[in-house]
Amino acid sequence: MLIVHVFVHVKPDQVEAFRAASVENAKESARELGIARFDVIQQQEDPTRFVLVEVYRTASDPARHKETAHYQKWKDVVEGMMTEPRTSVKYNSVFPDQDGWDYLSV
Repeated sequence: MLIVHVFVHVKPDQVEAFRAASVENAKESARELGIARFDVIQQQEDPTRFVLVEVYRTASDPARHKETAHYQKWKDVVEGMMTEPRTSVKYNSVFPDQDGWDYLSV
């Protein structure tokens, strides 16, 4: 399992639009076979800061995700909403193991 945390800082007047576009993208992304989980989380103390938590089944699934129409649409829509380029950090799953992620996708 490959877990990617994408850090996004959004312009204050774009928070709701970014949130809506990201939730739409997450709902579509969660339907992809290569994605075990796709979360959009918003910081409590600074609502202009978001983290997208993307859990991929294989190392090649992020590239497939970036080819989807919903990702391309999201990327184009939110490009001007950010105060700076988004960044990401990749992680390996320790717990649950690969089979354990299935219980999360109910």
